[in-house]
Amino acid sequence: MRSWKLFVPVLLICSVAFASESRLPFSTVFKGQDQFNRLVAKAKSGNWKALPIGERTATVGQALVGTRYKHFTLEIDNRIESPSVNFQGMDCWTFFEIALSFARMLNGPEANWTPEQLLHYIELDRYRGGECTGEYLSRLHYLEDWLYDNDRRGFVDDLTRSLGGVSVAHSAREMSVGWRHYRYLAANRSLLGPLARMEASVSSRPLYEIPKSRVAAIESKLHSGDIIGIISRDRNGLFSTAHVGLALRTNDGVLHFMHASSPGNYGRVIVDAELSKYLYRYRSDSGILIARPLR
Repeated sequence: MRSWKLFVPVLLICSVAFASESRLPFSTVFKGQDQFNRLVAKAKSGNWKALPIGERTATVGQALVGTRYKHFTLEIDNRIESPSVNFQGMDCWTFFEIALSFARMLNGPEANWTPEQLLHYIELDRYRGGECTGEYLSRLHYLEDWLYDNDRRGFVDDLTRSLGGVSVAHSAREMSVGWRHYRYLAANRSLLGPLARMEASVSSRPLYEIPKSRVAAIESKLHSGDIIGIISRDRNGLFSTAHVGLALRTNDGVLHFMHASSPGNYGRVIVDAELSKYLYRYRSDSGILIARPLR
């Protein structure tokens, strides 16, 4: 990713029961209680629950505009993997994930609009099969793997092929190459072998993109709240997911790209340019994939 690389007891955040010495404190896995409370208040006063899931996700995303960008927000421990939320700083992945999970939380009774319930939806979204095992590699580290898993489970619909996507040569290897930047990997190098096997599995699946030259022609078919993955091409002609955000159609009908922009750019969550124009900002960006939230 570009410059980024998310009903359980309070101290036991994964659905698998760990020994007490394997639990992370709530203050580690959930940051930004005040911001969460303000978001809940806005959701209640604005009746966000009545919106379709996509529009609801985009509305939550808009409420997060201005949140500062923070690198590696998912790397919260050296050993124990756990669902987590940080409203004080987000990268591109945690921005879309928090917006989507918060929107899903609003499907339930208001009494369940709690940090613990938000973490439950984060777990469903972020982990393979919807379950955190406490192991680092139970997390869906690559957006294309996330899309495959969440589409398979019926949480999102992968629209990329149906909107004209084409197959591209695929390589998921960012984490193996940059393992020193991930504290779990740096602290436990025995994970590198299983990581490489996971990456090989992800790379073995087809990757489809809508080339950026064709995005303007299909923008009218995109909805607010659609998850937009940006695909880049490297010097060797291999493609991989590089960034992610949300589609947002404004009142003038223009479809914008809403995302957590890295410190080298805006350094916060923003509503950026029209999607088709944004894609020409970086020469390496080749196209997009699209996931539509279903529930």
